[in-house]
Amino acid sequence: MSYMQSSESTFIENAKLLHGKALTSQKAGNDQQALSYYTQALEQIDLIEDDTQDIDQLQFDIFYNICHLYMQQYNATLAKIFIDKALQMANKLQLQDEIAKCLNTRGNIKRLEGDYDSALLDHDKSVKIKLKIDKIEGLNVAHSYHDIGVVFYHQGKFDDAIAMYEKSLKIKLSTLGDDHIDIANTYGCMGTVYDEQGKYDDAIIVYEKSLKIQLLALGDHHPSIATTYSNMGTLYDHQGKYDDAVSMYEKSLRIQLSAFGDTHPSTATTYHNMGLSYDHQGKYDHAISMFEKSLKIRLSTLDNSHPDIANTYNNMGLVYDHQGKYDDAVSMYKKSLKIELSSLGDNHPNIATTYNNLGLVYHNQGKFDFAISMFEKSLKIELSALGDNHPRIGTTYQNMGKVYDFQGKYDEALSMYDKSLNIHLSSLGDNHPYVGTTYHNIGKIYNAQGKYDEAISMYNKTLKIYLSVLGNNHPYVAITYSNMGAVYHNQGKYDDAVSIYEKSIEIFRLANGDNHPTIATMYSKMGKVYIDQGKYDDAHSMLEKSLNIQIPVLGDNHPNIATTYNYMGMLYSNQGKYNSAVTMFNKSLKINLSALGDNHPSIANTYHNMGRAYNEQNKYDDAISFYQRAISILIDAQSESHPDLVKFYDNIANCYDMQNRHNEAAEMRQKSNNIRSRLKQINTSKQTSATPINQSQGIYYI
Repeated sequence: MSYMQSSESTFIENAKLLHGKALTSQKAGNDQQALSYYTQALEQIDLIEDDTQDIDQLQFDIFYNICHLYMQQYNATLAKIFIDKALQMANKLQLQDEIAKCLNTRGNIKRLEGDYDSALLDHDKSVKIKLKIDKIEGLNVAHSYHDIGVVFYHQGKFDDAIAMYEKSLKIKLSTLGDDHIDIANTYGCMGTVYDEQGKYDDAIIVYEKSLKIQLLALGDHHPSIATTYSNMGTLYDHQGKYDDAVSMYEKSLRIQLSAFGDTHPSTATTYHNMGLSYDHQGKYDHAISMFEKSLKIRLSTLDNSHPDIANTYNNMGLVYDHQGKYDDAVSMYKKSLKIELSSLGDNHPNIATTYNNLGLVYHNQGKFDFAISMFEKSLKIELSALGDNHPRIGTTYQNMGKVYDFQGKYDEALSMYDKSLNIHLSSLGDNHPYVGTTYHNIGKIYNAQGKYDEAISMYNKTLKIYLSVLGNNHPYVAITYSNMGAVYHNQGKYDDAVSIYEKSIEIFRLANGDNHPTIATMYSKMGKVYIDQGKYDDAHSMLEKSLNIQIPVLGDNHPNIATTYNYMGMLYSNQGKYNSAVTMFNKSLKINLSALGDNHPSIANTYHNMGRAYNEQNKYDDAISFYQRAISILIDAQSESHPDLVKFYDNIANCYDMQNRHNEAAEMRQKSNNIRSRLKQINTSKQTSATPINQSQGIYYI
């Protein structure tokens, strides 16, 4: 044997040895070590002058395995480079089965990138090659059907996803029998789709089928079982069964800690899911603690630009938003956005979600133009990446509707809700919780417009869906009853309002315990009813209950606490305790100025109430000053035709009359009447020319 032949033989043996070491490292989860061995193996192959079929096959295997390493790291760019190299080598070898495998994998990469249409094209090509090779729909085709189902799921085409999973399942059942682990995996994916569709009973059935197979095939402590427990936990969370959700997550966590230790990405995911459940329960400190545990693991095990890290920042932002820590929320969302833009490009659906979340924070801060701008950015990405009928697009329209609703732009809000409604009806059907939520939001608009019967009708439609899908004790049911109470309050049906608030509190307490901030809000609303009834002791008791929950849970600087102080000020004002009233209004004002800035509509409401307190004391100049501040905020932050401006101008007119400044009073009343006329014209125009809301079905998030 010549020296050259001996050297080439050595290079080949070295490459094969390094490839074997890489496979061992990859199976052990040591991805960086595996990548190093694969790179060294390719360097040895580069030293070989004469290609052989064996060398080409080895290169194919290495390229393909490196691709999967990068897929696990969510590095779609590098994964695509190596799958294209693998595909080139498969074409050179003329191996049709390997070509099909590469096309299927490339489809999965494009799905990770959010390029769903291109993903489907690659999967379709893969299926055609597999059918040409096998002549029948065998297991290879079943795997492709499964992957196509995953793409349809991400596109929001849930019925199509189920159809693909069922095709895959049929083949697997006939080939593998009833108890193969691949069948459990398909059942699990079907459960995820049913969960998204709000078909919770169907989801539980397939999750339990999956779990039964896994327990038989894998024993009690396999990581796949942990995944199923985690998925069931998410389902229970969606149903408002938070204790059951946490119980499932804890089962999952015990298995993962035993199998992987406390620094594995799967363990981080379970901590993350527990954080979401605690957030829904209003246990915000617990939620942040879980997210911090998740983040610590992910930062130590994943690349700093991994989308899972961005997702953790995103959900920490949600908690800070719920706590009223809006600057902290924005900071988290911007961290998330920076990672997503660098790892996913600027047109991925995850980025649209972050823009949506930023929009919600800006809405809560009263920065309505910024909010709409974020929602429009989100919408542009979603329409490009998901088509025009994905449920997430319906959610974005809903969020835009919330902004317009808060601004008193009810026609624009209803237009957004109608768009959302049409999307969710076609993609989710007429009995999904999102549909109920749209009715709920339309009901809120009717209540604000004084259309109380229509509002109650919408809330009853909401309840019908929620009770059917979520059961009697879901928090959304409680919130709907609470908002019905607000309608009864506005109608002067005070006893009915109190009764339904009590019902709402009892339901919410069952799911979330006694100390959730939403229960505090309900106590505050009951307090306001008692104020209007003149039951001042009862009012004071309710407002104190509210504060006793809010301050420990939310801290002392949350806008909800400002609202309770505002009600307390109204109580004292009605009792003639004007100094105490002004003290409460100033407390409310201090919080809102700190949390929301000086131009939020909530501050306008406080200024208005301070004006009323000074008015009652015959301090008309002071009263007028505060009324004018309230008007200035509403005009700047919302619009010159906001319904609340009517009463603000009327109140100033009354003050001028008391000062015998009748000409100025007449000017104020003219402004008030002009707004009334504009609002009447808008309502008349909408009734006669606009496309009516389809009231047979609907959707939105509370």
